[in-house]
Amino acid sequence: MTQNTQQQSPVNKISSYITLIVAIVMGLAIIALFSAAYAYTLGSEYLIQAGFLIIIGAFALGISVVVLYQTRRNATAIKNEETKVMTIIECKNCGTKITRDFQRGDYVFKELGACEKCPEQKQIITGVYKEIKTKEKTYAV
Repeated sequence: MTQNTQQQSPVNKISSYITLIVAIVMGLAIIALFSAAYAYTLGSEYLIQAGFLIIIGAFALGISVVVLYQTRRNATAIKNEETKVMTIIECKNCGTKITRDFQRGDYVFKELGACEKCPEQKQIITGVYKEIKTKEKTYAV
């Protein structure tokens, strides 16, 4: 029986750390808002402290919601990028170039079968590269 272990991508690790930090800040903001409500009930001598706690709590809560939203949106945008690994095959004699999808075992300078144009010569892999298709951002002016 084989055991499949999936490693978390760096994007997901960063996103998890940011989510944890945002959750802590959000919790502290809620505590500040509850403390402000409690200070307000204590009387007029604690109104200034209650006001500051309301401002701090509301600001921290707002910032954490925005950061959480932006992080999740960016993480999904990065995950949606399509990547494709391609192999370039060339004939030594006639210089014919063929580009195809990468196959397991491909490496640069690997000799392959005979060329279609000149069967006496073998083809070799001259390049392996990754295509990244990203969405272009458009901005309204």
